[in-house]
Amino acid sequence: MSKNNSPQSRMVKRTKRRKLRKRVFFISIPLIFFVAVGIYVGTIYLKADQVLSDSYVDDGREKSDLREKIVNPIDDSVSVLIMGVDASNIRANENNSRTDTLMVATLNPDDKSVKLVSIPRDTLVYIPEVGYEDKINHAHAYGGTEATINTVENLLEIPIDYYVKVNFEAFIDVVDAVNGITIDVPYEFSEQDSNDVAGAIHLLPGIQDLNGEEALALARTRKLDNDIERGKRQQEIIKAIVKKSISVGSILKVDDIIEAVGTNMTTNMSFNEMKGFISYGTKGTNLDIEALTLEGYDYKPGKVYYWKLDDLQLAETKQALQNHLDINTSTVTNQTNSLESASQY
Repeated sequence: MSKNNSPQSRMVKRTKRRKLRKRVFFISIPLIFFVAVGIYVGTIYLKADQVLSDSYVDDGREKSDLREKIVNPIDDSVSVLIMGVDASNIRANENNSRTDTLMVATLNPDDKSVKLVSIPRDTLVYIPEVGYEDKINHAHAYGGTEATINTVENLLEIPIDYYVKVNFEAFIDVVDAVNGITIDVPYEFSEQDSNDVAGAIHLLPGIQDLNGEEALALARTRKLDNDIERGKRQQEIIKAIVKKSISVGSILKVDDIIEAVGTNMTTNMSFNEMKGFISYGTKGTNLDIEALTLEGYDYKPGKVYYWKLDDLQLAETKQALQNHLDINTSTVTNQTNSLESASQY
């Protein structure tokens, strides 16, 4: 019997084959994983490109009139106006709706920080579209997105580079897409739902998980406080959504999040510009989001109630936003004054 065909030789060969199969198996596991991840990421990318590109609306602006040059979110500090529009199929008011929520986010790429300021809906401001003062949430009813942008730029004296306009359905769908958010409900209250059914949502105080309808009710209610506290709650809800969206547990929910946002949103951001904001999310749960508030006081010169801003605090907020955007304060102020003067003729 030859040595190559001996029982010992055959055993050695079988042992080598088993070791080889084990090596191939253990090598294949990460390989299959990375291929699967690659396919998933590629699918998500294509889905995002299609859905979010459909949300794009050309607003006819290469840049804000308060900018000296075109900016991009990768290299420059930019601002985003977030508009929550009080429109729905139930109310049939898409074309003349008011903004129920107005927030301005400034983003600084150097330190990956975000400043988020909420503008109370009853704030008394000058609206260039009509040439007189009124509640800021009326600007959208007077002239849509353009009128709202011009009003916010005039108020805060900063350029609005991008806008995102969403309706209530988007808010509900996004919260549900991440399987709800954890938030501290400040007090017991009852609120209507997205179908305007009175008292449909009933929440008790305390830290708890909320679904989309419940989170919307918390964002909308102001029965037991005022617009300032309402704005603070909305900021906390947005931070909770961002935190949940960029968590490891939500990776497989990206597809649902994209669908929820894209089908309920309009924006002047192209898909390529949106990708410029990815670096803010990849910083993780330590993303620095500072919430700012426009303080003021109740003002009722006649039968209509307004929120009158405190001039000193408003000036401090303007300065903070301008510094965060790295813009020339005097240049922007002069351009704002020029635009306001021109609108009066």
